[in-house]
Amino acid sequence: MKKIASFTVDHIRLLPGLYVSRKDTAGSEIITTFDIRVTRPNQEPVMNTAEVHTIEHLGATFLRNHPVYAPKTIYFGPMGCRTGFYLVLAGDYESSDIVGLMKEMFTFIRDFEGEIPGACAKDCGNYLDMNLPMAHYYARKYLTEVLENISEERLVYPS
Repeated sequence: MKKIASFTVDHIRLLPGLYVSRKDTAGSEIITTFDIRVTRPNQEPVMNTAEVHTIEHLGATFLRNHPVYAPKTIYFGPMGCRTGFYLVLAGDYESSDIVGLMKEMFTFIRDFEGEIPGACAKDCGNYLDMNLPMAHYYARKYLTEVLENISEERLVYPS
């Protein structure tokens, strides 16, 4: 079998960042998948499921209510390796195009207080597995270490 694109990325050299993972077409539309890499693969501990789940709920809620990106948001969810998230948007984008959006989203997550949207038995299949303080920690970390002074090496996959 052919190796899928995400398994061809050099995860040894990959830094936390914001990368275009792939571009696909659906009919005449281009769909861009982003790799929102929060922790350094194989170097830092992975995120636990509770904070990943919390970031997923908050991030998806933020994106699906965004005045510009709500109709363009196809999917936001965690990577199986728990080092980051995938964001799928309708449209042809580069990583630099959504730095502002990611700053907004991670600021929203960092500052969020109250009941996590969808965190109840009726709305979620594992609603008790949430950790808002750790979601705050990772959102703050990603904002300060990646997004605030983002460089080219954190926008383009290592070759």
